[in-house]
Amino acid sequence: MPDEPLLRVEEVSKHFKVRGRTLHAVERVSFELDAGQTLGLVGESGSGKSTLGRVALRLLEADAGRVVFQGRDIAKLSSKELRQERRHMQIIFQDPLASLNSRMTVGAAIEDAMIIQGVGTRAERRKHVDELLERVGLPLSAGNAFPFELSGGQQQRVGIARALAVKPKLVVCDEPISALDVSIQVQIIDLLKDLQKEMNLAYIFISHNLGVVQYLSDRVMVLYLGEVVEQGTAQDLFADPQHPYTRVLIDSILKIPESSAERRPMTGLPGEMPSPFSPPVGCPFHPRCALAQDRCSAEKPQMRAVADGHLAACHFAG
Repeated sequence: MPDEPLLRVEEVSKHFKVRGRTLHAVERVSFELDAGQTLGLVGESGSGKSTLGRVALRLLEADAGRVVFQGRDIAKLSSKELRQERRHMQIIFQDPLASLNSRMTVGAAIEDAMIIQGVGTRAERRKHVDELLERVGLPLSAGNAFPFELSGGQQQRVGIARALAVKPKLVVCDEPISALDVSIQVQIIDLLKDLQKEMNLAYIFISHNLGVVQYLSDRVMVLYLGEVVEQGTAQDLFADPQHPYTRVLIDSILKIPESSAERRPMTGLPGEMPSPFSPPVGCPFHPRCALAQDRCSAEKPQMRAVADGHLAACHFAG
């Protein structure tokens, strides 16, 4: 089907059993992602962003709902079929050093996925490794180094090269710049942007840095306590946030005022995120929301359109 999105997530939920209790990590999340597009996932720690990214790749099994990649329900793939499909879906981890084998050289780590997927001859794989090192801005000599011999920025470039080794179509970027210095972050962001244009990559970009999400993303989805509270194009969502939680997140972006007239007090979000073991009844955000009314604690708001392509789950949005 020509209009089939690259990735379609339908009403996906993921729960974990912890000492006899149920942790609600992701609840009924749906979205679509086309080739060459970026979906930004934002929310506080514990909102379910990383879990959702792993469910989309079937690194974690969904408890409910469907994940359809390239028109196929990945939950129905056999082990062999899933391994073949993984060539097209990769991940860049938050901690590059922890995600690399300390006993493998950089070149061997990048080549490893190609070996597993049976891609090319040894000479062809080695040539491709050199090409990838050059493309991500590393010298060819880095291929003979061990991960601990490289800087944090270089390690993350290795993680990117490894993810691209099998020429994927979808890459989940799980906080790929949070552990890096600001100057290195800019380099990695520009690299990801350039690679997306060259390879028509689709990204799920997970980050706490809303400025970066706004810059990189075509669409943005805001998660709170495992649930989507707002989603829309990056331009619409940042220009006109409709959910109170989204507004607080955007207000938390540090901006240097150009004049005293533009100065404004810092606004904080009161309280802590409720326990995912016992989510609140009604709107999950109502215990911390300044606009909450009795209706919010009794009735869960449904996701609805507040503008073309802009959805929010708030009784008072729009």
